[in-house]
Amino acid sequence: MDYLKDMNHALDYIESNLDGEIDYSMVAKLACCSISCFQRMFSYIADIRLSDYIRRRRMSLAAFELLNSNIKVIDLAVKYGYESPDSFSRAFQAIHGVVPSVARSDGKSLKAYPRITFHISIKGDAEMNYRIEKKEAFRIVGMKRHFHAPEDDPGAVDKFWREVFKDGTYEALIGLSNGAPKGVHGFIQVLSEENVDYTIACITDQVPPEGMESFVIGESTWAVFELEGPVGKTLEDAWKRIFSEWLPASGYQYAESVDMECFPNEGDRGAKDFKFEIWLPIKKE
Repeated sequence: MDYLKDMNHALDYIESNLDGEIDYSMVAKLACCSISCFQRMFSYIADIRLSDYIRRRRMSLAAFELLNSNIKVIDLAVKYGYESPDSFSRAFQAIHGVVPSVARSDGKSLKAYPRITFHISIKGDAEMNYRIEKKEAFRIVGMKRHFHAPEDDPGAVDKFWREVFKDGTYEALIGLSNGAPKGVHGFIQVLSEENVDYTIACITDQVPPEGMESFVIGESTWAVFELEGPVGKTLEDAWKRIFSEWLPASGYQYAESVDMECFPNEGDRGAKDFKFEIWLPIKKE
């Protein structure tokens, strides 16, 4: 429960500073994690990026103030952190569909985005099968690609996988795989709110072939989630449930390392009975 309490403290701070400068080091301190970790957890739980949430909240408050006072647009722009009335007007229009000067007209419909508060969601309609494993450091070999805001292009990672299947890389990685869990997996390193490195690789002690990269993933404790179903939708739902349901009640914290999406060599990834795993690095609270 402290997990969500810390996140709500961070949100309280953000809410109190929407009309000023938000110190992200303070957000991280209140959330008891790094800012990139907080941003990631926030996006999974709230279904919106933190930066977009802050922008919407600021534009909601700006709209209320615009309608209920005689404040000038230039003063609103400064108050909500914009360098010019033009940049503020563009942001305002992106949210409300009209520029601030028109918003004051009678009958104009504006949008209000309420603040978010996190709480435990107890559903019980679908179990989550998991185990806790400690694993020594291991080396991976594969192909890495950088993605900017992958949630804005949900097909980008799938396209990367299709390329690996098509160009012979997948077969080469199967031949290299000699560590557990065996197979060709997805390794996710979140660098910031909008920047992710995704590596398609195998666990191995062999020398990487030309054109492939090699990385060492340190010793860690992992929460291993056993999944079954078509990969795309099953992964999407599982990640959200892990961060919104399992982690807040688990007694663990998310350890900032590399996440793993582990796939066996055999099976149809689109089948309802396809079995695979998510490995989440964790640490005790």
